[in-house]
Amino acid sequence: MRFVSLLMLVLVAFTSIACSSNKGVSSVIVENGKQGNQTGHLDDGDKKNVALVMKTLTNPFFIEMEKGARKAASEIGVNLIVKTGAQETSISQQIAIVEELIRDKADAIVIAPASSTELIPVLKKAQDANISIINIDNQLDVEVSRKIGLVNVPFISVNNEQGAYLSAKYISDKMSTPTDVAILEGIISAKNSQDRKNGALRAFKENPNINVVAVETANWKIDEAHTVTAGLYKKNPNLGAFFCANDMMALGTAKYLSENRKEGVLIAAYDALNEAKEAIKKGSLSVTIDQQADVQGYLGVKFAMQKISGEQVPMETLVDVKIIHLGSLK
Repeated sequence: MRFVSLLMLVLVAFTSIACSSNKGVSSVIVENGKQGNQTGHLDDGDKKNVALVMKTLTNPFFIEMEKGARKAASEIGVNLIVKTGAQETSISQQIAIVEELIRDKADAIVIAPASSTELIPVLKKAQDANISIINIDNQLDVEVSRKIGLVNVPFISVNNEQGAYLSAKYISDKMSTPTDVAILEGIISAKNSQDRKNGALRAFKENPNINVVAVETANWKIDEAHTVTAGLYKKNPNLGAFFCANDMMALGTAKYLSENRKEGVLIAAYDALNEAKEAIKKGSLSVTIDQQADVQGYLGVKFAMQKISGEQVPMETLVDVKIIHLGSLK
């Protein structure tokens, strides 16, 4: 599992650096034997305490998000606490983290929720405790939020549907003969996953040569994408292209194709991880989308402090996406 080993080495190195730069490390939540990551502690002095709650640090996308948040915290002078689940599907961990932040009386929570619906009740509880909430990356369900009473929550992200459309269109434009295509989506309940799936479907629908034969979830994970891709080829041996809703899944698909010597298969991805950029240079991926995770993290902390201070902040901020392909990397 070369990709997994490489990613784990990067993450171990990053975690060591991150922990050494903080005065203290809080307790670590364990779920099913797997630890989540938590750095920093609440400041009892004059600084405001802003918590960045992300899905995981097993995806380098969130490492970039944390870097942006730390930059903002340093510039503004707030105390940043970073908390994540063990993996992107660790919804119960995120709920427990928010409960802990309520007990500890944090001033603000900047959250990239693992689920668009399941985090809403606990975030409403946090808001009722006078904790400012900023939603980044994956949007909380607007209708469910309204019904539960979670209101006035600023949202910072990108237009995921448009970003996925641009990614899928890049490979769609290269298909001039009939081609079977598959889509790997993320967590089904996550709005960003739904939007990316819909964007890819829109792009593929524009090309009459494309036949979308499967839409399956790999839950954002590299190993699961490898397994799902193997299963797809058993059912559809003529697959000629994939849209993967994040780079981790795209790398898992690319690994399967390499192991089985399937050449000429196009893969469109999303996130612009360094590993994906290298894969584009080597030809195993065609395109990815940079959604500027660091900018999302930076703005999340900045808006949190403004909200704490009683300032008005935009209810929706969409960061520009950038399409990354071989030509843009030269």
